[in-house]
Amino acid sequence: MKRFVQLHLLTAYPPANLNRDDLGRPKTALVGGAERLRISSQSLKRAWRTSCMFETFKEAGMGKRTKRIGEEYIYPELSKVLPNDDAIQWTRDILEAYGELDKAGKDDPDRRRDIYLKQLVFIAPIEEELLKEFVACLARGLQGNVGKEISEIIELRNARDKAKGKDKKQKHSRLIELLKETLLVQTPKAVDIALFGRMLASSPKFNIEAACQVAHAITVHRVAVEDDYYTAVDDLNRGEEDAGAAHIGETEFGAGVFYLYICLDRQLLLDNLGGDVALAERAIEALVKSAATVAPTGKQNSFGSRARASYILCEKGNAQPRGLSVAFLKPIEPGRDGLLANAINALEQERERLDKAYGDGDPDAVIMNTPAGKGTLRDVIDYAKKGLSDG
Repeated sequence: MKRFVQLHLLTAYPPANLNRDDLGRPKTALVGGAERLRISSQSLKRAWRTSCMFETFKEAGMGKRTKRIGEEYIYPELSKVLPNDDAIQWTRDILEAYGELDKAGKDDPDRRRDIYLKQLVFIAPIEEELLKEFVACLARGLQGNVGKEISEIIELRNARDKAKGKDKKQKHSRLIELLKETLLVQTPKAVDIALFGRMLASSPKFNIEAACQVAHAITVHRVAVEDDYYTAVDDLNRGEEDAGAAHIGETEFGAGVFYLYICLDRQLLLDNLGGDVALAERAIEALVKSAATVAPTGKQNSFGSRARASYILCEKGNAQPRGLSVAFLKPIEPGRDGLLANAINALEQERERLDKAYGDGDPDAVIMNTPAGKGTLRDVIDYAKKGLSDG
């Protein structure tokens, strides 16, 4: 099986503000000494995994990224059988299996933040079910109906509460480790977690290395972020006293042809999905489709900046992957043929040069080039999936 799939996409977006910085401006990057528009990989991946392309995986498994495990799954059940403070403390103990806890402030008298994680955690459906079953079992155990599967945790927690100093810390660490082993899974088989990975800083044993690497998309040419000054009219203003606008605003935008690079480790994807070839093939198809057709949702109502890739190059192989952004280190100029045609030409020429120099290119690579009427998205998807079961 050829391990790596590399996708190179060129997509032309009209005036848009798809991905904003902290000031509300389109994100940018300085590349080759020229300012470019940029769409972050985080923004792209979020748009893809929440798109209709991944809807079909709900029954197979899609993860949830959240801080609200305590509020949603733990505290509501335990508060039915325990006083509030006890329910909160049990919730916090369980939450430590997932990561660092948030702390309630002085202006938070009901201690709601006490049952929040400090950072987002990515949990798979199987882990969600394990947590629900565990909490239900714990609630029964705390009422006296202690099953064998929960008694060790209750006994260890009681022993920790009675201990002091170093012994208390040791018992607490043992409790948290036991909770991790009970609630977390090393290969959870959630498609989005398998593709994009997860990191649990306090539980590296349960980290999932991302099978898919996504670069920040950048424009192949220099850009200037522009300002849109706009006004809104009050429909009930008859203009008898004031004929001016009821609202004045300003927003910033940019337009351009973006280059996006994606590298997928198919063997790692299979490993992350427990060797399920059929599920891995579906994941690859969803990834390619969403990358080609799904845009981030930023300011879509204001700009309607929907776009599909005009060019896709799909390569496979076992050689060390490489992007082709160097083709655009020198900003592309419109010239006689226009930005898109010149960008395609620059990308293909750079690919030929690298393949000649290193001798490890893919002679069977598939190209979808809509301006030239060459290839289809289906061709790209089929090639990306082909041979997956050969490993």
